[in-house]
Amino acid sequence: MTPPTNPAAEVNQFLTTHPQLSQIALILTDINGIARGKFLRPRELYALYKMGRPLPSSILSLNVLGEDVDSTGLVWEVADQDCIARPIPNTLKMCPWLPNTAQVLVSMDKEAGMPAAAADPRLCLVEVVERLKADGSNPVLACELEFYLLDKAAWQQGKVVTATTPNGFNLEQTQVYGVGDLEDMRGFFADVYKYSAIQGLPAETAISEYAPAQFEITLVHRTDAVQAVDEAIQFKRLIKGVAEQHGMIACFMAKPFTERSGSGMHIHVSFTNSEGINLFSAGETETNQILLHSIGGMAATIKDAMAIFAPHANSYRRFKANSYAPTAATWGINNRTVTFRVPSNNAANRHVEHRASGADANPYLAAAAVLAGMHYGIKHKIDADKPATGNAYSDTRVLPLNWYDTLDAFEHSTFIREYLGADFQRIYSALKWEECERFNAEVSSLDHQWHLRLA
Repeated sequence: MTPPTNPAAEVNQFLTTHPQLSQIALILTDINGIARGKFLRPRELYALYKMGRPLPSSILSLNVLGEDVDSTGLVWEVADQDCIARPIPNTLKMCPWLPNTAQVLVSMDKEAGMPAAAADPRLCLVEVVERLKADGSNPVLACELEFYLLDKAAWQQGKVVTATTPNGFNLEQTQVYGVGDLEDMRGFFADVYKYSAIQGLPAETAISEYAPAQFEITLVHRTDAVQAVDEAIQFKRLIKGVAEQHGMIACFMAKPFTERSGSGMHIHVSFTNSEGINLFSAGETETNQILLHSIGGMAATIKDAMAIFAPHANSYRRFKANSYAPTAATWGINNRTVTFRVPSNNAANRHVEHRASGADANPYLAAAAVLAGMHYGIKHKIDADKPATGNAYSDTRVLPLNWYDTLDAFEHSTFIREYLGADFQRIYSALKWEECERFNAEVSSLDHQWHLRLA
């Protein structure tokens, strides 16, 4: 990653436009999708854009609790050395939900950022996109994010309950597509759209989802796939910030409630050629070979990549029949019971919606795994099975839905090694195995309820 050609001019313009600015959040997205970094003073922007900023290699070794995972090899083995991160173009923006605060996303320099660069999720996506472009396919991509709005005050008292509307009603009914719920939360959504406009983020349709206080907001398709995911990262942070302003928590857990729907992150993808023509548009959906091979590749590699799409123990609780979360490696046209859905659009807009990822997945890694699977299918001409019709939940080609199994598949996958790199594969495996073993070693209140007196 090279610095901007005229960083001083960019910084000057930003500081002149925002004289009230007092701090800038420098944000690196870690393997778990968590924002890591530091706050800079405005005068430090010049050095950031000219020379980058040193960050410790261990910043990409952290588990979800923010603790070093020594087995990643990014801590003591490399003396926790400083690695250079550089600002991502077009991400220096004000944070309207924070007073006098801006933010800028950074990514590791591929050379000066070693050894941490090997674990940078954004670089994984960049390299997969470059591989596709080298073969004549430019990915066009968009993300859909589902989330719950929860009551912040209740959480501070140890309770997880859905948000209360400004007019005093608790959202307790599953009013899917209910306009009333959107209207009740109009202050929240008005600020989401207002702040999105300030940050230049392409927020579009909002809907009430299939659970109380669960919502989805779509982002537009971008011909620059990396930009699309940069925007998803920024938008997720914006939603959390707006929710905080309104006394709520925006929850992107895959399954925060046992008896309610989980939250997914749907990734929409198509490919264009050098002339901007959609490669999926030719002929009919069932006969377009590039589309079919893309789907075939995603189906063939989903076991290897499932540890990315479902990165936590909680992730696997989302997958349940008749829940709108997929359970089998199926595809279909205008069918929401499958994993790889081709929406009913006109041919020019034909694309695939990948529905396996939870909202808790790292968007960079999820997009990288989706695109890598599509490239793999095109390269090896892997045919897709026949499209599912009707209810696909009875299909026997079930997804791997056990965390131990998916981590084992990821760790030994030649596909992951080829597309994301041996170093990334090793680091991700080490970090996730540590989380898995630690999580499953915890004795929970459910253990006590089920076994304390009866065992």
